[in-house]
Amino acid sequence: MMENGQPDGRKRKDIKVGLEVEIVQKQDQRSGNLTEGIVKRILTKSPNHPHGIKVQLETGEVGRVKNILDNED
Repeated sequence: MMENGQPDGRKRKDIKVGLEVEIVQKQDQRSGNLTEGIVKRILTKSPNHPHGIKVQLETGEVGRVKNILDNED
């Protein structure tokens, strides 16, 4: 959980196809540059991951979820 109570991208159960998220792509890990998009596929199989769940966006970009932008609970 992040400080504002929003889930972050480390638990697979918090991430669903169609969710708007910010990911960090492999080549952006050093710069911390985030890419915004809609989840198309969840690539990480384990229930959680310390660096964020790996997803593919609808644009085809792949990265680890850093922030979940819309969370309709």
